[in-house]
Amino acid sequence: MTFKPRTLSVAPMIDWTDRHCRRFHRAITQHTWLYTEMITTGALVFGDRKRFLAFHEKEHPVAFQIGGSDPAHLAACAKWIEEAGYDELNLNVGCPSERVQKGAFGACLMAEPDLVADCVKAMRDACSLDVTVKHRIGLDYDESEGMLYEFVGKVSEAGCETFIVHARNAVLKGLSPKENRDIPPLRYEVVKSLKQHFPHLQFILNGGIKTIEEIQGHLQWVDGCMIGREAYSNPWLLAGFDEVIGKKPAPVKTRFEIIDELHAYANQELARGESIRNITKSWLGLFHGQPGGRLYRQVLSDSALLKANNWQVVEDALAKMAKHAPV
Repeated sequence: MTFKPRTLSVAPMIDWTDRHCRRFHRAITQHTWLYTEMITTGALVFGDRKRFLAFHEKEHPVAFQIGGSDPAHLAACAKWIEEAGYDELNLNVGCPSERVQKGAFGACLMAEPDLVADCVKAMRDACSLDVTVKHRIGLDYDESEGMLYEFVGKVSEAGCETFIVHARNAVLKGLSPKENRDIPPLRYEVVKSLKQHFPHLQFILNGGIKTIEEIQGHLQWVDGCMIGREAYSNPWLLAGFDEVIGKKPAPVKTRFEIIDELHAYANQELARGESIRNITKSWLGLFHGQPGGRLYRQVLSDSALLKANNWQVVEDALAKMAKHAPV
């Protein structure tokens, strides 16, 4: 069995990994897999489908994450997503928010492996994309692994071969989505046992990974690592990813060169009516830990300066950095 090399990826994060963020991340790393925010089937079936499916050609490889539990709707969406040119279709079975639960999808679907299997089969029948599933290791405070093994077993029988596993339980009542990313303990050993039990499947580890050293350690036993919030708060971490993936690294760009590379993209988006705030919000952490980084963030998030809605706010932010040693 040959899997796509998803050695490193950036997690789908609602309100964060939009198309501007993905274009920014691609300027830093050429080979890391990128994921959209979770988009619901309802948004594609009943909403502005063209807008939700839009992405920049330079984002490849890029996966579309969908949320839903109606096999017929998911099948229809799978066709549109493939036609749009995405490289993978990922089903969200990990989001614990109450709003998502009311829509009968996300993490609550872990308790319905037969339904998830039906959803996966419907999508695989409708398109030729890899259909993958992102999920948690359990629900609420039950740390037994029986449900997890049943879930992976049944969903894999429906044709899913790649599972992205957030190594925490999802607590469906009493914790916010933010608390669900911190309070349930990380249990990497559960994912390790999954890989040992299902050696023919591909497992991508997600949750709490922050450094290249941690990634290299995990890659000794898992097929890939997915980075979440650290990729947003400290995006320069991605600059070392291509080398870890095993691709010949391109000449190392500076942070200033990354911004310069995105200048034309930003101008094109501004001309289309996009706001400079939306284009650059994912850039705020680029100088994380660098002298002058706090001043750069302050300028780039200054509401008064952003109101002008042009590139000048970026120039002003970089001018603050230029007073410090080149990075």
